[in-house]
Amino acid sequence: SIAILLYLARKFKTPDHWYPSDLQKRARVDEYLSWQHINIRGKGSKLFLTKVLLPLLTGQPLSPEKLEGVTEELNVVLKQFEEKFLQDKPFIAGSEISLADLVALVELMQPVGAGYNLFEERPKLAEWRRRVEEAVGKQLFQEAHEGILNIKNL
Repeated sequence: SIAILLYLARKFKTPDHWYPSDLQKRARVDEYLSWQHINIRGKGSKLFLTKVLLPLLTGQPLSPEKLEGVTEELNVVLKQFEEKFLQDKPFIAGSEISLADLVALVELMQPVGAGYNLFEERPKLAEWRRRVEEAVGKQLFQEAHEGILNIKNL
């Protein structure tokens, strides 16, 4: 929950880069956190649900046409994410990682867990992912995403 993340950042006085005190940087974080619900989360979760959970529950694979449509919806918001939020910056709010980057990458790992490597043909997105992983620590990143990346083993 975004509300819980903001509460924790304030309560425990996390380093400023997570939820910046600078109003312009904070506005950038807030803008992304408000946008992502129906965009990255919405489209990424939809791909995950239709590619992994629905076939698991129904025993029937998804039609290629339906999968193509869901994938294209995600591709549209990924392009918007790169153009509007990442632009030419290392992170969403500028030169340091923030809660916006953390939330974004966590949401993008759902489609990856479903077998859609959305980073493969997007070098800007792949470089951003690498920076976020390095900022939080590769081992912690792997531990945090172990379940979703192994979901196909169900």
